[in-house]
Amino acid sequence: MSRIGKKPIALPDGVDVSLGATEIKVKGPKGSLVGPLPSVINAAVEDGRLVLTREDDKKQTRAQHGLARALANNMVLGVTQGFSKSLEIEGVGYRAEVKGKSLHLTLGFSHPVEMAVPEGLSVAMNGNTKLKIEGTDKQAVGQFAADIRSLRPPEPYKGKGIRYEGEHIRRKVGKTGAA
Repeated sequence: MSRIGKKPIALPDGVDVSLGATEIKVKGPKGSLVGPLPSVINAAVEDGRLVLTREDDKKQTRAQHGLARALANNMVLGVTQGFSKSLEIEGVGYRAEVKGKSLHLTLGFSHPVEMAVPEGLSVAMNGNTKLKIEGTDKQAVGQFAADIRSLRPPEPYKGKGIRYEGEHIRRKVGKTGAA
């Protein structure tokens, strides 16, 4: 039995779960999310807990069992607590600015880069070089953070670029001059 899949998900007060044939809908204080439910996985709400079981013991079904439980747990956490990712911008002249529902980045290109903030996410700035992305959908928060980071990944010589907060960049030694 899957160690992750067999764990029931505790449903806090204020969280409603409605089950369909192929989807799970979770509604909570921070919003509502809809996620997939594989056809080989059965879901039921029992005693304030969401329990996922599988029909057989095939390898593919076991993999789907753990995945479905993890996705459902992320939906419950998202509508109660939410998710966030923090990014740091490092480099001379590199900065970011939020204007309405768009993010304007100056990253050393010949033009500023403008990105639309996806629906359901919010971007907060702490100074000019620290961004915090928040939302209820874990995948959307992580994907938007990865899209921003991919514009100017940190380079190994000076460490300039966009990095996740707390990310360690392995530095390389540059050229040495003739002695």
